[in-house]
Amino acid sequence: MKSTSIITFTTFACAASAFVIPQARDASSSSPIDDTVVLNYALTLEYLESAFYTGALNNFTEDDFISDGLPQWARGRFEQIAAHEQAHVQLLSGALSSNATQACNYSFPYTSPSSFAALSQLLEGVGVSAYAGAAQYVTNKDYLTTAAVILSTEARHAAWVAGPVNKENPWSGPFDTPLGLSTVYTLASQFITNCPSSNPSLPVKAFPALTFVDASPGQAANVTADGVSAEGQYVAFFSGLSTTFVQVQNGQVVVPNATSLYAVLTSSNATADDSTITAGVAVLQFPFSSDGTSSTSTGESSMNVRV
Repeated sequence: MKSTSIITFTTFACAASAFVIPQARDASSSSPIDDTVVLNYALTLEYLESAFYTGALNNFTEDDFISDGLPQWARGRFEQIAAHEQAHVQLLSGALSSNATQACNYSFPYTSPSSFAALSQLLEGVGVSAYAGAAQYVTNKDYLTTAAVILSTEARHAAWVAGPVNKENPWSGPFDTPLGLSTVYTLASQFITNCPSSNPSLPVKAFPALTFVDASPGQAANVTADGVSAEGQYVAFFSGLSTTFVQVQNGQVVVPNATSLYAVLTSSNATADDSTITAGVAVLQFPFSSDGTSSTSTGESSMNVRV
């Protein structure tokens, strides 16, 4: 039996003011979120994913993957995913034409094929949630179809990386979790070092880091936020189409019984949006057995992604 562990991806910048790339404009601006904005938001994420896979595959050989305990066929499948992400970039760039944002420079904290695979699981899951959350803003039916077929492919990636490669849960439940533009931006921006100054701004803001310690479903966990007092505020836990609000008391919150959660700190006990979120987002993933019950008590690992 292995001991419970928390896998943490630390942020490259922990204060909201440090997140300056890609360019962000005030999320409360009266400027509309139109199809061009949504497609550029999606393209920003696809550039990031494409660079992530291309860089790792340039760094690690098939022997490296095998030596690190990954399946013999894993690298070949990751090559296919890399090609998919490049195809997504080309499709979105073509749709946007001269309005398309350009690729940025990136830095990813993987040091081995296994840490690359763990980060791939995070990025693919966030990609699914990003498309699901942004769908409400798309008005052009052709663009909506484009987003739908990219989303479904990203979901296949996420399930494959989590299941056969990382031996984790290939899904979190009957529904994926939609995330707002700023929440996804906060997660993605930590990997972006700089962007062309000519890139269009996005209607987003970034939040300070939110950290959980000793998190388990149904149990109290310690929670802190960088530069923000969490005491008396609420943690909004997103899972599927549901949001659960839990007040921070004595530096702790009780984590809902769920296998996968996104969490933000909010000043409201009923709303978690750009006007109320004060820190986040944390990603909590807990193993569950084949019958769908939590298996954290058996000592399997949980994942707490701190950004």
